[in-house]
Amino acid sequence: MRSQGGRESLSESRDLDGSYDQLTGNPPGQTKKALKQRLLKLLPCCGPQSIPSVSESNLAPATLRPERPTALPLADSVEDEFELSTVCHRPEGLEQLQEQTKFSRKELQVLYRGFKNECPTGLVNEENFKQIYSQFFPQGDSGTYATFLFNAFDTDRDGSISFEDFVAGLSVILRGTIDDRLSWAFNLYDLNKDGCITKEEMLDIMKSIYDMMGKYTYPAMREEAPQEHVENFFQKMDRNKDGVVTIEEFIESCQKDENIMRSMQLFDNVI
Repeated sequence: MRSQGGRESLSESRDLDGSYDQLTGNPPGQTKKALKQRLLKLLPCCGPQSIPSVSESNLAPATLRPERPTALPLADSVEDEFELSTVCHRPEGLEQLQEQTKFSRKELQVLYRGFKNECPTGLVNEENFKQIYSQFFPQGDSGTYATFLFNAFDTDRDGSISFEDFVAGLSVILRGTIDDRLSWAFNLYDLNKDGCITKEEMLDIMKSIYDMMGKYTYPAMREEAPQEHVENFFQKMDRNKDGVVTIEEFIESCQKDENIMRSMQLFDNVI
């Protein structure tokens, strides 16, 4: 027999994902296609540019797409029963997520619905993340870059990304200060998380971006291009010429680069 508390939990879940309008009792008008189009805008490499410049490559956080629920047991239909049986993780409450991020209640609902559609269990592991991300780059191999991006979102290093992880990172990328965004980008490129970026790390990043863009771009990518980008990057960023780029050097150099500052503005008002 179903408990009253369970029914309330299901209502909370519907409230978070926006799948149920408590005032009208009807589902909202947002379609899955429209949602995917909005989330697509969050992917930095999906724009018209074909080859990332040194400046553009400094700030390319991308976005995955979301996962799944916030419901405590209890379903009112067979469909709900099946849906809840697959849940591995239920997000925090809507009010708490509003406090922890810079998203509004409605924005969190839109993001959650997309996350739930893509990842019904509520968690996405690295392989799932790669599969989702690869849909946006069918012409290339996005696997390596997706791994780097996954590690940037998986801040607690537990091998999975929850909805909380997702919106926390997205909040920084889209609504954070300039320093917040640059710090997030630095963390993305600091592959071993030791507080500095080496030439080897930056070369791995650049190769992964070129692999993701594919071999059949125009103009054609030269084989030596990734290494050239790394040398240009260090010439600009490594102020004391010690062979590594610290977060202080990275932020200071980026703030003085007009192209990088313009690229950061592309994330404003995405959602």
